[in-house]
Amino acid sequence: MQNRVRRVAVAVAAAVMLPLALTACSDSGSEDTASGSASSAASKDKSKEPEASAPADDGEAMDGPFGPACASVPKDGAGSFDGMAKDPVATAASNNPALSTLVTAVKKAGLVDTLNNAKDVTVFAPTNDAFGKIPKADLDKVLNDKEQLTKILTHHVVGKKLAPKDLENGTFETLAKTEVTTSGSGESFKVADSANVVCGNVKTANANVYIIDSVLMPK
Repeated sequence: MQNRVRRVAVAVAAAVMLPLALTACSDSGSEDTASGSASSAASKDKSKEPEASAPADDGEAMDGPFGPACASVPKDGAGSFDGMAKDPVATAASNNPALSTLVTAVKKAGLVDTLNNAKDVTVFAPTNDAFGKIPKADLDKVLNDKEQLTKILTHHVVGKKLAPKDLENGTFETLAKTEVTTSGSGESFKVADSANVVCGNVKTANANVYIIDSVLMPK
């Protein structure tokens, strides 16, 4: 009788413990599932984080025009940087109001076609203010002396395209068979130790143009 009672008690205990064990297993599985879900969500969130962008390449900065006088160039039209890039150099200069005296001189010297038909040249282009530094009587005399005027103007033209880095320390032969020197770095350059580049690396269809604040006089 006692053995029978013990067997019944054991059976009852087993019946009571089984659901508890199943519940514990179920809770453990839920925790594992929740943990896995949390890890998966964290992984997805991490994958959505933006990657650090690469720093900009400053090497491209000198591809365009530079210098304080560039701000006065028209934003659009034939006299803008985009407009000048489509025309040969003499035509492009004629569309820039700051170069009107230079254009007049080029016409008087009969150099319009020479400059427009030249291939891959560099022009150091004096502004109107640069010509204004020359006493009027002297300027008028030069403008009426075609031979002298031609020599002065061709002294401003180098027979190849010069990039800004070429100007850092250079000596170049001009179309006048003279030499012109350049120096500087970054966005600060001098030509012949006297003229400052005030708007550099201006592209035309056949030339690179560096607008300068003084007229270059050949020796």
